[in-house]
Amino acid sequence: MTAPTADRLGPPARGTGSRRDDKAAPTWLWIAGVVVVMPALVPVVALVARVGGASNAAWDTLASARTAQLLARSIFFALVVTTAATTLGVAAAWVTTRTDVRYSRLWSTLLALPLVIPSYVLALAFISFAGPRGLFADTIGIRLPSISGFWGAAAVLTLATYPYVYLVVRATIVRIDPSLEEAARGLGSTAAEAFRRITLPQLRPSIAASSLLVALYTLSDFGAVSLMRVDVFTRVIYAQYQGRLDRTPAAVLSLVLMLIAVTILWGESRSRGRSVYFAAQAPRPPARLELTPRQRTAAYGFLSTTVGLGVVLPVLVLVAWLARGLLTGGVIDMRWGAVVGSLSGSVAAGVLAMIAAVPVAVLAVRHEGRVSRALRATVYAIFSLPHIAVALAVVFFASRWLGGLYQSFVLLAFVYATLFLAQASGATEAALTQINPNLEEAARGLGDNRLQVFRRVTLPLILRGLMAGGALVFLTTMKELPATLLLRPTGFDTLAVRVWSTANELFYARAAAPALLLLIVSAVPMYYLIIRPRQRT
Repeated sequence: MTAPTADRLGPPARGTGSRRDDKAAPTWLWIAGVVVVMPALVPVVALVARVGGASNAAWDTLASARTAQLLARSIFFALVVTTAATTLGVAAAWVTTRTDVRYSRLWSTLLALPLVIPSYVLALAFISFAGPRGLFADTIGIRLPSISGFWGAAAVLTLATYPYVYLVVRATIVRIDPSLEEAARGLGSTAAEAFRRITLPQLRPSIAASSLLVALYTLSDFGAVSLMRVDVFTRVIYAQYQGRLDRTPAAVLSLVLMLIAVTILWGESRSRGRSVYFAAQAPRPPARLELTPRQRTAAYGFLSTTVGLGVVLPVLVLVAWLARGLLTGGVIDMRWGAVVGSLSGSVAAGVLAMIAAVPVAVLAVRHEGRVSRALRATVYAIFSLPHIAVALAVVFFASRWLGGLYQSFVLLAFVYATLFLAQASGATEAALTQINPNLEEAARGLGDNRLQVFRRVTLPLILRGLMAGGALVFLTTMKELPATLLLRPTGFDTLAVRVWSTANELFYARAAAPALLLLIVSAVPMYYLIIRPRQRT
């Protein structure tokens, strides 16, 4: 999952002339929109039907004390990670935009880099670094305590998810008019008081939106909690699926996990109300706060620690394990089939998501109405659901109704595209809202039909946004793990699966090579989507 910019999180303002009547949409566009959304609904409906026919034993699993403990632990885990990541992300955004720390652009780039590191790679790095048999103990001779378990997993997921908060809040904070904050400081308020009373209320919508991303990511994470042996819903669901002939209990737990995600979405929308998610451009850059020597030392220590734990340490640990494996005569089996699998699955998902995003975006922007809003909401709801629950729903549906498509590459690519369609459609919507609809009307006035207008006028203008959405899907698919484990064809391998399987068996040197290669391949779209635009601001 990647973070959208703050000015893309909400719809464009009313009255801009960028939207048309819902009824004006052609029939073929409605058919395309419904066809795109239907695959997302079918497996979920199948999962509900499977649970509805569950045996008494399956329902006993739901009512057991262990399930209640699992529910409490999963919710508390998500709360801890969301609180920590939000605090870290907001603090990093404020320090790099409102203080006079040097090299703020460099810090901004480094703080965004953990987005390219999958959570299970971070977990692998920390597990293999600490502990009695860890890299630190073998190299330095000092044994560090193992960080596996609840709090270790919470720390790893905090480092993996704080960039979502950081990027969204930073994009908003640079657009806030600094005059109110400066006036408060002129009246005697300290910097902390001005931030709490003036800046923080304006950031509340962005913080809520990015915190939602963190909470949903935490609920859906599988790799980090599995490697760190934390029993939350995703790990237990996978164990139920793998270890039993009757997989109905896994379906019951998956439905509970889906309900938690939907409840979080509902609660966030209710608390947000009519809040606006974008801010007008600030009339001038803010006057940066001059830090005292002690404050500057604390700021650099905070930034260095965050970047060191989130980026530098994982990369160095992976390089060290790779070097150790080579120096001890180990053979680094790269399994180039895993590289091909990752690239082919990610490219296929990106292309399919780009194609499917077009009707959803056009209906949402140009033909807004109840039906188009429902289609768009469905796309985003599927994106928010835990991947292991959606994948399990697809398993139940495909094994019964799709015959030869079950455990095929085609089905896997379609599931990838369905899970991450919201990323492609969001980027396409953002591009489409910037196009004056009068250009399309002019083309129609010259005799072109709607399809010709779209092909000749609209598509070339939104192509950059459409391709950006496809790149987002590519980046996210490269890191995806639970759906791949449940749905991959026999013999199909990816870098994510190689990292997880070898690390799960404690073969850290073997896991280092595919993990580093995964980072390198993922860094390319990451640079063009996040880092390069960030360097221009």
